[in-house]
Amino acid sequence: MMTEQTIFNAGKNCWQETQACYSSPLIDCANYYRALHSSICKAEKQIIIVGWDIDSRIRLLHGEEEEQSEAPSRIGDLIRWKAEQNPDLNIYLLRWDSSFAFFDQREMWALEVWQDKTPDNVQAILDDSIPMGGSQHQKIVIIDNEVVFSGGMDVALHRWDTREHKIDEPGRNGPDGEYGPFHDVQIVSSGPLVKHFAELAHWRWNRIAETPIETIAFPEGNSDELPRCWPDGVSPCFTDAACAIARTIPEMDDTELVQEVRHMLLDLIGQAEHFIYIENQFATREEIAQAINKRLKECPQLNVVIVSSYDPKGLFESEAYWASRITFKDIIEQDIDDDRVMMTYSSIRDQQGRMAYKRVHSKVMTIDNKYLVIGSSNLSNRSMTLDTEVDLIIHGSTPENQRCIEFVRNDLLAEHSGRETDQMQALVDSEAPVQAIMEGQLAHGYVLTEIDDSEFTTASETNVFRSISDPEQPLGPAIPDFHGKFSAITNPRRRTIMITLGVIILALIAGALILISNTVPWLDGDRIQAFLEESRGTYFALPTVLLVYLVGGLLFFPVTVLSLAVAAIFGPIWGPIYGIVGALLSAGTTFLIGKLLGNAGLRKLGGPKVEAVDEKLKKSGIIGVAAIRMLPVAPFSLVNLVAGISSISLLQFLLGTFLGMAPQMVAKGLVGDSIMQIFKNPSAETVTYLVGGLVFWLAMIVGSQKMAKMYQAKKEQAKEESEECIA
Repeated sequence: MMTEQTIFNAGKNCWQETQACYSSPLIDCANYYRALHSSICKAEKQIIIVGWDIDSRIRLLHGEEEEQSEAPSRIGDLIRWKAEQNPDLNIYLLRWDSSFAFFDQREMWALEVWQDKTPDNVQAILDDSIPMGGSQHQKIVIIDNEVVFSGGMDVALHRWDTREHKIDEPGRNGPDGEYGPFHDVQIVSSGPLVKHFAELAHWRWNRIAETPIETIAFPEGNSDELPRCWPDGVSPCFTDAACAIARTIPEMDDTELVQEVRHMLLDLIGQAEHFIYIENQFATREEIAQAINKRLKECPQLNVVIVSSYDPKGLFESEAYWASRITFKDIIEQDIDDDRVMMTYSSIRDQQGRMAYKRVHSKVMTIDNKYLVIGSSNLSNRSMTLDTEVDLIIHGSTPENQRCIEFVRNDLLAEHSGRETDQMQALVDSEAPVQAIMEGQLAHGYVLTEIDDSEFTTASETNVFRSISDPEQPLGPAIPDFHGKFSAITNPRRRTIMITLGVIILALIAGALILISNTVPWLDGDRIQAFLEESRGTYFALPTVLLVYLVGGLLFFPVTVLSLAVAAIFGPIWGPIYGIVGALLSAGTTFLIGKLLGNAGLRKLGGPKVEAVDEKLKKSGIIGVAAIRMLPVAPFSLVNLVAGISSISLLQFLLGTFLGMAPQMVAKGLVGDSIMQIFKNPSAETVTYLVGGLVFWLAMIVGSQKMAKMYQAKKEQAKEESEECIA
């Protein structure tokens, strides 16, 4: 039974006014990822994931749960497993195409990973339609049109953590290293609201994809029962809750500006009477601060607690968000008693004196026990106008749901202040709630501390970092199309950025080679040969050859030309010996350079193609390297670099290089020496040696090709026989 009318106003402060049969907040990613894994495993018809990021490498389960699960833990493996298990299941993955600013936080070749490693019933696209400076920030997962997950969480780097937020947590170790305590909130729901979230997800997909999402039926069952896809281990908190969905959508080619989130938050603040609780990643929107300050002055009994993060991550975050948060805090507190409003962060100091600061990524607001907001929207300029956002607002329309709102708020406050949940309501109901919450916190647990951003930065009226990182308007100007309609420039596509970077790198390499060739006059075949001839018959012969191979390899000089020159000068015996030693030195050096580049990120940049080469080299080992060396498939130095980026060891690589190049060196020794003898003493014998050497060389190439094919066929046959034995 309804206790009062809601403030929901479709078309102004919300998109849809709807109902949730069941809803339950999922606090912190360990709980969300576990629930998501459970629901994905139950999917039979359709999975839709819309996110800021969808990283295939992220583990949804950890520890004993991961060990005991029959289904894969990593979401990339899980999606592939589900798609292969059920070909009738259609899976749609929509991820933001990102911008240059987030390259270090994202899976570089995400689209190719999903395309290369999943069957055809998995479709993935990147959304590059957001105006420049904005982002695709909605986080939605819909399973079989039965349940929807929404809120602040992505399947992304540096998200997973438990509610304990331990200082030492082995699970907080992602593909790019360890990270600190991380807090976030998602919500899982069922009922009529799922249809509206599905409509939003379909619109997002269909406007940019060539093939629309297949429409499936919504369940027609008993709403008194939990849907089949409801995650195991999650008890519903809210039942039959009145709710609303609010969005932010920037002005794009096919839509007008939507600011429902902005209007909703302002209207909600205007309803507060006793206690506003907020936890949010950012707090920069001055309009929100002014609304809170105004309501504090209108209602002397109103109190406000805000929980956010402490330490900024980098210069842009410090100057764009922390500097703006100083102003936000000043506006809220203007002419208000200190004990009525408090902006805080949550941290812990253990008995050994170690500190940890909880990174708050959640977007939560409670207004008394009347309304609960869980969404993707930060209290920032961009979330109100430029990014795509979606928030779910639940109304405490029944006494039971009001108690649920109180429980969620108290549970979060207890986590941040190191208390028990059942202690919090008495503190909130006291005459001075803010003071009661801040006092009496226990040492060596998480505690709330007032934020003082002046230790990081200062407030500024004109801030270039803010204009770039937290803009209200697109960064690029609107440009007209052929019909005279003006549209905002979108973020450059990931492929465009990668191609541009590739062109720049190639241009730099080409420029360096041109500069070297102009400043090093001996960098051509004739001068190299003359340089080598001067060392013949001296103690410096081998060091000279090694120097030539080393420098030539670094400059991508053809190894065949070097080998022929060495053989021509040092003869059919010492020529191949010197040549193979020099080639091994050059190969090892450029291999190690490739290893360093791979560790520095080139492996990530190369994506699935490098992974494919890596997999082949690991499987074939020394024989595979030898086969590559026998076949003239790629420049010598390029093969060395790619091998270095792969996972094969240096010893395996050098042994394979020796086995593959030694016969060639002998053949080149005969050819090179024969060419020299023809110039010195032309005769039938020297011509015969030359022809014989060429035939031997060609025979080595053809023979190596056949040997490689035979080896591969034999390996495949052995694999099939092994699989038959296991079966």
